[in-house]
Amino acid sequence: MIELIFVIVIIGILAAVAIPKLAATRSDASGAKIANDLATCIGDAGGAYLKDGNFSNVTSDADGSNWTVANTDSVACKSALQCFDINASSASGSLAIQANSDTSDACVEALRLAKQNEAAGDNGSPVTHNF
Repeated sequence: MIELIFVIVIIGILAAVAIPKLAATRSDASGAKIANDLATCIGDAGGAYLKDGNFSNVTSDADGSNWTVANTDSVACKSALQCFDINASSASGSLAIQANSDTSDACVEALRLAKQNEAAGDNGSPVTHNF
């Protein structure tokens, strides 16, 4: 009987350690997906600019929530807009990308990865991509 109590206690201790680690892994994975989608969005928008010589085929709704790139619905850009603000300038052929105000764990991780890859900057300090 005592052995059973010890086993239950050990399982409880292991669960107390493992559950927070699993939750952090989920946030890291979501952040990595958003950072990857940002890179895809930059590529999609850059391709549209190089094809047409402007960003006329890169548009968004008034609130910036639904981006369309080269007349196709860009799922990658929609995902990236959860954590980043993307501003296109046809005059200079550039995209300015910075973090938005979302401070969720996934967005914090996405920003960390995007800054590491020089894809985006902090809120107020955009990184510019020229095409």
